[in-house]
Amino acid sequence: MAATKASLTKVSPTSIDEAAMHETENLPTLLSRLGDDVMQLFNSQLKLFKVEIKEEANAYARGAIMIGLGAGITAIGFALLNVAVAFGVSTLFAQANLSQPASYALGFVITGVFYLLVGAIIVMAIKSRLAKQQLVPNRTVEELRKDKQWLKNEL
Repeated sequence: MAATKASLTKVSPTSIDEAAMHETENLPTLLSRLGDDVMQLFNSQLKLFKVEIKEEANAYARGAIMIGLGAGITAIGFALLNVAVAFGVSTLFAQANLSQPASYALGFVITGVFYLLVGAIIVMAIKSRLAKQQLVPNRTVEELRKDKQWLKNEL
């Protein structure tokens, strides 16, 4: 029994060499797997980035189409309203001893300037609102931060 116990507790030099050889064989494999995993991680981050950009581009495209449609309808309405207001303003100049074409022209000019000012104010308001919107893909940035921290901890 003593011989069996001694043979169990005794480590042979060949078993140590085999364990060291096994570790050195696994090191390149582990490094290769790590490289593959890092590449897969970057590929998934790139896919996430593409999806987020596509979602944001689609949202902007839908918004732009709706704004364009609304602008077209509004332009028709403004044109009709502008004609009515211009004729109304031109009647104010009836007592100014201007010819009828001159009073119409003055009415249209005054009305046109008014609508140009209102339009410029609207455009500036929309421009400032769009400037405040973030174009950074937040989920991708957050995932990249987490991956950077994970890589720092692993290496």
